[in-house]
Amino acid sequence: MASTGKRYRVRRSGPLRGSVRVPGDKSIGHRSLIFGALGRGTSRITGLSEGLDNRATADAFRAMGVAIETGKEATEVDGVGLRGLRMPTTVVDCGNSGTTMRLLSGLLSGQRFGTRLVGDESLTRRPMGRIIEPLRARGAHIAGTPGAKPNELYPPISIAPLVEGESLRGIEYAMPVASAQIKSAMLLSGLYADGVTALQEPVLSRDHTERMMLALGVPLQTAGPSVILDPTAEWTGGWDPFEWHVPGDPSSAAFPIVAAAMVASSEVSIEDVCVNPTRTGIFDWLRLVGANVSHRPSGHGAGDEPMAEITIAHGSMRGTVAGGELIVRMIDEVPAVCALAAVAKGVTEIRDAAELRVKESDRIATMASVLGAFGVPCEELPDGLIITGGQPLRPAQIESRGDHRIAMAGALLGLVADGESVIEGAEAVDTSFPGFVSLMRSLGASIEEEAS
Repeated sequence: MASTGKRYRVRRSGPLRGSVRVPGDKSIGHRSLIFGALGRGTSRITGLSEGLDNRATADAFRAMGVAIETGKEATEVDGVGLRGLRMPTTVVDCGNSGTTMRLLSGLLSGQRFGTRLVGDESLTRRPMGRIIEPLRARGAHIAGTPGAKPNELYPPISIAPLVEGESLRGIEYAMPVASAQIKSAMLLSGLYADGVTALQEPVLSRDHTERMMLALGVPLQTAGPSVILDPTAEWTGGWDPFEWHVPGDPSSAAFPIVAAAMVASSEVSIEDVCVNPTRTGIFDWLRLVGANVSHRPSGHGAGDEPMAEITIAHGSMRGTVAGGELIVRMIDEVPAVCALAAVAKGVTEIRDAAELRVKESDRIATMASVLGAFGVPCEELPDGLIITGGQPLRPAQIESRGDHRIAMAGALLGLVADGESVIEGAEAVDTSFPGFVSLMRSLGASIEEEAS
């Protein structure tokens, strides 16, 4: 699943202009594949990202006996029902995808066969105790691997089968952090439980799983950050196949959108972007700092997800404070936020973002290093950053540290730096945004990709 080495060469850019589409939303793509695989019949998914993360989920289900055919127009998934998965003949490789590993951990905890989930070097450093502990509490036979931090568990993850007569239990669980991955793992495991799954988040995280379950007729109740799944309620015990379109990924759209906000005289539109309220933090933040952002509704996608065309034009931007619920709604976009903070006048303060330390890289430390390389004053906090922007940027050579969003954030900084910048480790971008360079070049960005 690994890509060959790549680097970007980026130079100061003229105005960015045009209308483009970004890859399908990665989070919605994972879940569409999961619910397609568990459905009764052949589901058709359009707009699925070709990124490596969604491929990891598709390959995992292929390994468990699900036929998945990817064509030019659509991906077809021959669902096998809730009890139709087969034991894989070898380990399930999740690649770099934490979502694949965490959601499958919940799903596979309810099966009557064993599984071992592995990942690449980056994924193997990401904490998994946050899903292992609540799954164990409901009776799952799941184990992680001790690692660098005491009392923390990491991949690989081993899941032993439930024996005949054994079921997962119902559970009431107050989640310590707002996390769609934990929530989704518990809801997927809850489909196999003999009682109610009741979850409470500190604040509502992205709710794609809940929307899809409701659309498919799963007996689910939601109220803000609370969700209850009762598999003992009257329902069919499964769902029929569906035809779903995956909207554009706002986490990917953030990069061309922020680039347009950074580069003078730019105006860019992104078509059919997911504007689920749990995902629009980046657009709200852009308005707060003074960017000119508008959106025009363009229908609904998978699981009744709202879509819109987002248009942004360069404006006079000022630093501000971002934290709390807003950070939860734009946690994956923070590297792009940091890039924009480098050109916004004054101080930008990012708080309540400690979750960034356990992403593909420690994004707080890595972005502090990247900003420093471009000459941007930056103070690293335990849960965020303080960035002083508005001064000229010098060109830099940086390393992505295997993190797709760091590579793209570095490219944005290069578009406004005075000279040529080099982004090493750019192959990481293939996990979420294949075609990033060609899309940016179509808008007028001065960026080239080469083998490293």
